[in-house]
Amino acid sequence: MLKLPTISVLMPVYNCELYIKEAVDSILNQTFTDFEFLIIDDASTDKTVSIIKTYNDPRIQLIEKPVNSGLTISLNMGLVLAKGIYIARMDGDDISLPKRFEKQVAFLDGNPEIIMCATSYSIIGDNEIFLLPETHQEIKINFLTGNCIVHPSVMLRNNVIVANNIIYDQQMEPAEDYDLWVRLLLIGKLHNLQECLLRYRVHDSQVSSIRNKQQVRVAKNVRLKLLCSLEKSISQTQKNIYLKYIDDEEELTFDEFAILIDLKIKLLNANKNEFFNIEGFKNYWIQMESNFNRHYFKNRNSHSVLILKQYFSIYSKLDSRLKAREIIKLFVKSIINHKVK
Repeated sequence: MLKLPTISVLMPVYNCELYIKEAVDSILNQTFTDFEFLIIDDASTDKTVSIIKTYNDPRIQLIEKPVNSGLTISLNMGLVLAKGIYIARMDGDDISLPKRFEKQVAFLDGNPEIIMCATSYSIIGDNEIFLLPETHQEIKINFLTGNCIVHPSVMLRNNVIVANNIIYDQQMEPAEDYDLWVRLLLIGKLHNLQECLLRYRVHDSQVSSIRNKQQVRVAKNVRLKLLCSLEKSISQTQKNIYLKYIDDEEELTFDEFAILIDLKIKLLNANKNEFFNIEGFKNYWIQMESNFNRHYFKNRNSHSVLILKQYFSIYSKLDSRLKAREIIKLFVKSIINHKVK
């Protein structure tokens, strides 16, 4: 019987001629050498494929798609083809440091409860190292504000992917990775190694630059999905208001804020089983309340008795309240119908 590789390296590529050699070399030069290297080309129109074909390494398996069909389809092709115990992601414009696979395999071998292990990173051309939330609970609470897993640094357990019929969701492009992490955290634990093992390239032609607005919109829905995994009975109205709240370009009305406060209370009660770290989850909502209090009650240009009544109508439900002197100022300005000219 043929021995299966320890790692299947999955690298989708499309028009990466400027960077592909550095990316491929960084994988072939890993200190951990037991891997198959699946490179899936999405019908590139430049010299990407011809550069890959100059390599004579039996670990490389080049799959050429006849028609450009997108990143997610390439990723899912790779998941089906992967034979390794672990699946390591890589992109055609980044650089993996030599001991990346060695460190990740050792960690996953020693921590069977961890189903996915990513790493810290630095930007190519910059020496600053970006350390990301380390533990499963830290990652989970940080997912409420955005993605804190670097996709091309990830290593996954293949048996978890197979047993749970896991694939990337094409409808969630270009935040398909963030969506997958949120689904995986319901199955097992995630971890970020606190060591820089990937050099990440930033350039104008990458997906996060070209499709930024779409990526932000999809990512907001992933954050909502994470909350819904805690509490299934969130109403459509509450969902819509939460999405509006996390949109930095929109401000909530008072009535919307009151509904969001009721959602907060529902979710804090649902979290008594500690799905999220209790203190961290409460602080997440305290920040939301503090932001609203600041722009609606403290920094407004006009006041009335109605504003004062609104504040006290929700006072008992708040975890972040105005200070005594701020309440006095609100009271005085509201009573005299103060207006800033």
